[in-house]
Amino acid sequence: MKEVTAIIRRDKLPDTKNALADLGCPSITIYSVDGRGKQKGVMYAEFDKDMADDYSTSVKLTPTPSVYAMEHDLPKAVLYVPKRMISVVVLDELVPGIIKAIIKVNQTGRYGDGKIFVSPIEESTRIRTGEVGEKTVTCEID
Repeated sequence: MKEVTAIIRRDKLPDTKNALADLGCPSITIYSVDGRGKQKGVMYAEFDKDMADDYSTSVKLTPTPSVYAMEHDLPKAVLYVPKRMISVVVLDELVPGIIKAIIKVNQTGRYGDGKIFVSPIEESTRIRTGEVGEKTVTCEID
């Protein structure tokens, strides 16, 4: 079993959930996260001439100054961009299809499209039934 974790744009979450459900993988965990990548917290969407004028307001891009920067009077506050992190646990052979679906929905070619991580899962136990192992994985991709 593998855990596929993806950090994606907030406005791409509904389409990503639908794409995974269409593949037969309705079980996901969703986190609200803040972070930064190569863009260092700069909101490029606000400066991209190809973006719709109301893009930043429609997806509510509100970077958050780091607590450290604010508490230590740094000359320039480090900004974190709000994102969504999703996590799915699937059988090993399903990982390529999951990754492909996430990329298809989330790839815009702009900074901030996100990242996908794949990690091994040694064991899984369904609390309700006590089932152990691969029987607990609910994604069934044909």
